[in-house]
Amino acid sequence: MAEIDPLEITPEHVYLSRRRFLTGVGATVASIVLFGGCDGPEPAPPSDDWCQSAQVGADTDELGDPLTPCEDIISYNNFYEFTTDKQKVALLAQDFRTSPWNVEVGGLVRKPRTVSMDELLQRYPQEERIYRLRCVEAWSMVIPWLGFPLASLLEDVEPTGKARYVRFETLYDPEQMPGQKNRTYDWPYVEGLRLDEAMHKLTILATGIYGRPLLPQDGAPIRLVVPWKYGFKSIKSVVRIDLVEEMPVSLWMATARHEYGFYGNVNPDIPHPRWSQSSERRIGELRRRPTLPLNGYADEVAHLYEGMDPKELF
Repeated sequence: MAEIDPLEITPEHVYLSRRRFLTGVGATVASIVLFGGCDGPEPAPPSDDWCQSAQVGADTDELGDPLTPCEDIISYNNFYEFTTDKQKVALLAQDFRTSPWNVEVGGLVRKPRTVSMDELLQRYPQEERIYRLRCVEAWSMVIPWLGFPLASLLEDVEPTGKARYVRFETLYDPEQMPGQKNRTYDWPYVEGLRLDEAMHKLTILATGIYGRPLLPQDGAPIRLVVPWKYGFKSIKSVVRIDLVEEMPVSLWMATARHEYGFYGNVNPDIPHPRWSQSSERRIGELRRRPTLPLNGYADEVAHLYEGMDPKELF
């Protein structure tokens, strides 16, 4: 894994001010956002009190990159279930009900189950993971997540020999999530991983950021985080996980298959059809930086794709 310099971690105040920063970038960014489905905070109404009480165990990721400021993370959000306007997600999501919350886990498993958030938090010890987040829109962050390995949950339900993929589904509730009334997209939001990707030690189900439970705008109460993939793969507010034999068709594949494939792996050498992926803008920085293959996690995950055409991995 590429080491993260502590100085690269996005400061909390920068993370929270990300929306203001990106708003000034102009129409180019606006056009990218149209099809960008990756997670990232834009300042809707940030909560200073929330961030002031946030705590983390480290100040940088393994490359030494400084954390993105908490304020940026909770105020700059791509969450189309609420709105395509990053600046309004936090406002529209502030009354979103995250309790009670259950996650159904089934499909090709021997022990299907429905588990509550309380059960998840009690059964699976939460740990801090500081990961880089690379958005398909060519911006990035460094985020201190709280969560647990997805593999722990999948092992408990015992996938059968026919299971090859994992399909994830977000809550469908247009009354709470007004963006789901927009029929441009095939709701509910669906994403998928190959089973070996889902079982990888870096793949987690996140329940918190900056030492505190997730806020609605960031995917509360539970979301997927796969750090070597573009952010749109990290589905939010998950209510269902199924083990399946066939490759799932994600929301972005259904919406724009020519622009968004199944894998969504970060690759600076493979451009998006409408823009380059060779560099990125870290929120809080003015300069652009080169994008790392597999977002800097190639040492850990490149073996998963040996012999595959890199062009097929987007």
